[in-house]
Amino acid sequence: MNFKEEIFKSIQTMVDRAIMNHRADRTYKTVIKRVVKNGYVITDETGSERTVPCGIPNVELKPMQSVYVKEPMGKINELHICSVVGNTNNGKSRRRR
Repeated sequence: MNFKEEIFKSIQTMVDRAIMNHRADRTYKTVIKRVVKNGYVITDETGSERTVPCGIPNVELKPMQSVYVKEPMGKINELHICSVVGNTNNGKSRRRR
C-alpha cells in the first residue's frame, strides 16, 4: 500500500474519532408551544416536542413566545430555556439621551 495513503487514513481516523467524541453546549432558537404543569413544551432541533424547564428566575413565559434553549455538553435530557428572544421590558420603551 502507498505510504501517503496510510498516513492519510490514520489522520482521517483520528479526526473522525475526535468529532464523534466531541461534546459542547448547543444553543438554538425555538418557540414555546404550550405551558404545562412541569414546564414548557418546545420543539427541539430534530422537530420533536419536549417539555423543558426554564432556567431564568422570575420570568413568566407564554405560548408562541420565542426563546433560546441550551443543550449542555450534548445532554438532551438537560435541555432548558436559557434566554428570551426579543424585547423583554414588557412594553416599556427606553430613551437614550
